[in-house]
Amino acid sequence: MVDLYEGRGACASGEIEALHADGFDHEPAEFDWKSQLDRHSLGWVCARRAGRLVGFVNVAWDGSSHAFILDTVVARSDRRRGVGAELVAVAVREAKTAGCEWVHVDFEDDLRRFYFDSCGFKPTNAGLIRLNEQ
Repeated sequence: MVDLYEGRGACASGEIEALHADGFDHEPAEFDWKSQLDRHSLGWVCARRAGRLVGFVNVAWDGSSHAFILDTVVARSDRRRGVGAELVAVAVREAKTAGCEWVHVDFEDDLRRFYFDSCGFKPTNAGLIRLNEQ
């Protein structure tokens, strides 16, 4: 069970990267998450169990009324327990408190039920250009 959901919670780059590596199935990299968050994000939410980071979501924004959910990740050991939905709920509340009018999210097809049913997002038209075709 998660002990703490904290908006703009204290976190280190290494623990965020380790959680991302676990959640997105890749090798950890040297990435300065903290500088990126501090410089570009409206906020973020950390979920901790017994002091260990088990969930994270980043909230980017346009500096005005639009917030964007990015990088939602839950440790494999803590999935299917509502952690992701609570992370997003806290992020949405924080964006509203900051004065945002809209919260956007994009996701892969297998996450439709999570974002629509568990988090309350509504389908909308959107567009995407992949800049680095591989």
